[in-house]
Amino acid sequence: MEFPLVTTHWLAEHLYLENLVILDASMGKVVGKQPIVYDQPIYIPKSQRLDLETTFCDLASDQIHAFPTVQQFTSAAQALGINADSLVVIYDNQGVYSSPRAWCIFQAMGFGNVFVLDGGLPQWLAESRDTVSTLAPETKHFGNIEGEALPGRICDSPYILERLDRDQITVLDARSQDRFLGQVPEPRAGVRSGHIPGALNLPFTEVLDGHGLKSPAQLTQIFDRLLVSHPNQLIFSCGSGITACIVLLAAVIAGYKDIVLYDGSWSDWGSHPSLPIE
Repeated sequence: MEFPLVTTHWLAEHLYLENLVILDASMGKVVGKQPIVYDQPIYIPKSQRLDLETTFCDLASDQIHAFPTVQQFTSAAQALGINADSLVVIYDNQGVYSSPRAWCIFQAMGFGNVFVLDGGLPQWLAESRDTVSTLAPETKHFGNIEGEALPGRICDSPYILERLDRDQITVLDARSQDRFLGQVPEPRAGVRSGHIPGALNLPFTEVLDGHGLKSPAQLTQIFDRLLVSHPNQLIFSCGSGITACIVLLAAVIAGYKDIVLYDGSWSDWGSHPSLPIE
């Protein structure tokens, strides 16, 4: 499969494939949308926990939610029993929120057989499909997956700064319009308000439809209209690198290929007084 999404119908039909690994990448804090709150733990059967804030995050970095190192990714993925030939499906409990971040990590680490469950847990529940109240037991067998950082998948602020004046990149900011325009304070202390000069605003909520993503045709229309005069490499940014991945995933579905995630995003750029803002 090449399309980055799978449907709940597909997952239900293939739930017990021997090489299928199901990962719940939900996060405790939801920013930019009204969170769905659950009274008790609930999961899709066979789910294991993918923790984007600890085991799949470089805690030694000064960035928030920093990408894991190759060794960290490899160790964490092997501990989940993931093999080189595994089929990995990732979901979250908000629909499509943090699962694209986990998908981006696997993709950037050279593992392509990974997919996001469109609609996530809310869609699964809406269809009255089977659920469980506990995660699957920790695997006793480590997988043999080996991460390899692929070039050109993530970038930092010097990469952007060097290319801004040369008109080589187009930055897409997934934050809300009021944050993008600097009309409200940033939620993190010490971070300036505004946006990267020349950036375009595409709030992540605009690529969503209910619990899932909009159709490929709708997403293509959104990106083609927004980028009609910006035929550059696309750099995706948000507050801390989580919701930017939603828009990045939507761009992939729309057929865009020259795409890069600014992992530090605005929490990084806005924290450095030497970097220009609008």
